[in-house]
Amino acid sequence: MIDVPSQHERPRYRRVADELRGRIMSGAIPPGSLLPSESTLMGEFDVSRGTAREAIALLRSEGLAVTEMGRGTYARPVLPIRRLGSDRYHHELAQLSGELPPATSFTADHHVGWHDYRLDKTFREVPAGTARAELFGVAPETMLLERQFVFHAEGVAQQMSTSCLLLEMVAGTPVADPDREPWPGGNTAQLHSLGVVITGIREQVRSRMPVRDETETLRIPGGVPVLTITRQTYAGERVVEIATDIVLPADRVVLDYWIDLTDRTST
Repeated sequence: MIDVPSQHERPRYRRVADELRGRIMSGAIPPGSLLPSESTLMGEFDVSRGTAREAIALLRSEGLAVTEMGRGTYARPVLPIRRLGSDRYHHELAQLSGELPPATSFTADHHVGWHDYRLDKTFREVPAGTARAELFGVAPETMLLERQFVFHAEGVAQQMSTSCLLLEMVAGTPVADPDREPWPGGNTAQLHSLGVVITGIREQVRSRMPVRDETETLRIPGGVPVLTITRQTYAGERVVEIATDIVLPADRVVLDYWIDLTDRTST
């Protein structure tokens, strides 16, 4: 059977996809449930196997369906949403009192206990290079401690990041020891232990499609972009830490910022 649409007719694979999409969005096909097989779709919609496959491929590209070898194609499960706000670093600042249970901005945002989250980490010493040197305001040959992190919550990799510190500031200290990670209070507490007081954080947020390593590590289905955050951490006028990139699947995060305009004076 070959499905040939007329000149003004919507392609049949799109009509099949529209129906399946509606079932997924309405909950008729619950998250994690198998979609009808190709044979079932052929019979239900009177289409060819190729058309059925095109419809499923379209749903995969939209991030609504996932295909796994040996299991089939199923509606993508709903994953927890992380609410990312400008106040999240206050969770780390509060750790300095020593009176709260261990936490970081990540554990607080995901509402997971200290022992319910995992941090994969890789440390190495590298020259800054042009892009990172510009963020730090140093020479490109300046040595950095590069820390690559993968954050896991609820058994799923949720976030990747590469954080860099000035090597001259942390060499030979506990901050440069990967076995000390995760560190309660994150960067705020680490730098505070060295006598460095964080006074401000600047972040730039962008969106893009994930690269292969991000897709595989974070298990991002086709069609789902990522949010990337470039961070500069300040102590006074000096940049003491940068992150490039903090990578989060866009369907698992909501940007939630409060902008206070009450202190603005009229002109």
